[in-house]
Amino acid sequence: MKTNHTVIVGIVFTGLMAVVSAQQRTADYTQWRGPDRDGGAVSFSAPTAWPERLTQKWKVEVGTGYATPLVVGNRIYLFSRQGDNEVMSALDADNGKEIWHTGYPVTFTMNPAATKHNQGPKSTPVFSNGKLYSIGMTGIVTSFDAATGKQLWQKPGSSIVPMFTSHAFSPLVDRGLVIFHVGGHMQGALTAYDVNTGDVKWSWNGDGPGYGSPIVAELAGTRQLVTITQGKIVSVDPATGTLLWERPFVSSNFTNAVTPIVYSQTLIVSGNGGPTMAFTVKKQDNRWVTENVWENADVPYRLSNSVLVGDAVFGLSSKNSGQYFSADAKTGKTLWTSEPRQAGNAAIVRAGDVVFSLQDDGQLVVFRGGPTSFEPVRRYTVADSETWTQPTIIGNRIFVKDVSKLALWTLN
Repeated sequence: MKTNHTVIVGIVFTGLMAVVSAQQRTADYTQWRGPDRDGGAVSFSAPTAWPERLTQKWKVEVGTGYATPLVVGNRIYLFSRQGDNEVMSALDADNGKEIWHTGYPVTFTMNPAATKHNQGPKSTPVFSNGKLYSIGMTGIVTSFDAATGKQLWQKPGSSIVPMFTSHAFSPLVDRGLVIFHVGGHMQGALTAYDVNTGDVKWSWNGDGPGYGSPIVAELAGTRQLVTITQGKIVSVDPATGTLLWERPFVSSNFTNAVTPIVYSQTLIVSGNGGPTMAFTVKKQDNRWVTENVWENADVPYRLSNSVLVGDAVFGLSSKNSGQYFSADAKTGKTLWTSEPRQAGNAAIVRAGDVVFSLQDDGQLVVFRGGPTSFEPVRRYTVADSETWTQPTIIGNRIFVKDVSKLALWTLN
């Protein structure tokens, strides 16, 4: 009996540890727009009563750039520029103290139209199986060991960079491949590298890189990598790079900068000044076709990615000097709009029916969503300089990156 009891206890303990481990993995913030690349903070639970103020636990200098802080376990990984170097750093999430940093020198001349946004980097790295992968402002692709910061492999960049903000495409890891869009304005290739060796496994060079980032989704029964390039929406087979379908998507100045949203089998996108629209993808007569479902010219968004809250799209429209909106994801009908002049840019994160919007003026606005409208709950000041970086929200912790500093704010 004792032996059986011991075995049962061991099985129960192992099962509980597996559940805890799975929960911890789910809570980790490993890539652009969170664990599922959809702007979702999966581990956050809204408080019964929102505090008047957030509590700042620490604030440290980390360098310039817009890369989202990644949080894995109790470690923060941040890609930034420090002096003449692009640097990957690891910090302790409890106190902000540096554990390691690894850098390499990068020099380039910025487009005059983008100088106020500093020299980056703009791309969020990705963490997978103990490794980090990044792309810098000139297209240098690097793999780091996440435990030690050791550089594992690196690919050179290019003197020709995308027109305005340089590389802002955030990579993803899929089944042993890490996928980037390398190259410069009007040229370049969507490229898959072996995660361990850096060997090129495939490339597609049908258009230059935009400033948005890709997703992998199953559409019409087929796994697809979907991304917005300089002038197209493109789908390729993530295993081979074979083009599945493409459709024109031209914005002014080639500044396509959003990540597609998947709603059921519908893709929702918007461009620089163009309408927000939804379309479906299907195979017809042995070829891929796309069909428009709806279009809403009243709620265009430009640089601020939107999120899904239930059956509603929530975002910041570029109309009326920055106006929050929600639209029906099924029909595209506008459900609600805020007062105008809210923000020039907003980094938006969803946690259940709660939406956090980190505005570029250092204000963190909390909304609560309903079936047809959104109610502002609180407004917190979380930075004294511009905030263009997505916040990282895990549990009751909110990591905010401003121009050059990273701060931890908590709800208690």
